[in-house]
Amino acid sequence: MITYLEAIREAQAHALAADPRVYLYGQDIATFGGAFKATKNLAQAYPGRVLDSPISEDAIVGSAIGAAIEGMRPIVEMQFADFSTVAFNQIVNQAATLHWRTGVPCPIIVRLPSGGTPGSGPFHSQSLEAIYAHYPGLIIVTPATVEDAYSMLLESITIEDPVIFCEHKYLYYHLKAESLPSEALPIGKARVARQGRDATVVTYSAMLHECLAAAEELAAEGWELEVVDLRSIKPIDTDTVLASVARTGRVLAVGEAWPWGGVTAEILARVASEGFNLLDAPPMRLNSKDTPVPFHPNLWGTHRPTAQTIAAAARTLLNK
Repeated sequence: MITYLEAIREAQAHALAADPRVYLYGQDIATFGGAFKATKNLAQAYPGRVLDSPISEDAIVGSAIGAAIEGMRPIVEMQFADFSTVAFNQIVNQAATLHWRTGVPCPIIVRLPSGGTPGSGPFHSQSLEAIYAHYPGLIIVTPATVEDAYSMLLESITIEDPVIFCEHKYLYYHLKAESLPSEALPIGKARVARQGRDATVVTYSAMLHECLAAAEELAAEGWELEVVDLRSIKPIDTDTVLASVARTGRVLAVGEAWPWGGVTAEILARVASEGFNLLDAPPMRLNSKDTPVPFHPNLWGTHRPTAQTIAAAARTLLNK
């Protein structure tokens, strides 16, 4: 069995072996293997290409942009997604606009260990995908499976635009697969993770597994939820979402991030504007509560959507 975290490590190893332009850069990723060991032993296998950085996210991304301009393919690791805001200017004002301003591509990957885990608190638990998706020029991927963590990271390396790779920390060790994939859906294509007839649940990242558990709970009550895994949120696969809503007539969007201006709001806006005639009930969404992420594991467990709260929201939707 291979874990979600090991899939990310294997993808980086594969990229280092296959392309001499690839190098890894981040805090403590060489000798220590990174905060979560996503680069464990890679510095020994590829000397000079897995590099410890200073504690300056701004400098890390800035140097990666410069290297990309000169033809390299940097993979930058942030210790936590939250810390990437220190490099916000470099990401959204430099990397995202570079090709538009100069015609020069900026093929960097910024890996963001995203989302919450018990006890992580407000500074190590944020889901920032919607913030980065607001800016043209950035590709935002949110793998929810071991297979996607591997294949989407490898595909990201081939993209000429900067990629924000939102890998979920909770999935690192909680998710396992028997093997790595030999083929996969492309970035920008959603996947119907579970077929159903009564309502569509659209989600991504770690919430996929909560939604699938909720669908199992409702199946025992005679309801069949169709669960769509977006996989990437920019580009976002509106066609697959609308096709599912056309089959079910109802939609619930679920995300771990905060609700205001988030991915779930974008999904519902697209469904309402492009598929209003498909709906048999008002669309619904479910997010984490609009507060900083709490430290205490019990509070954290009630702050984010769970299988139980998703099932409750789906029951409300189904009875409208």
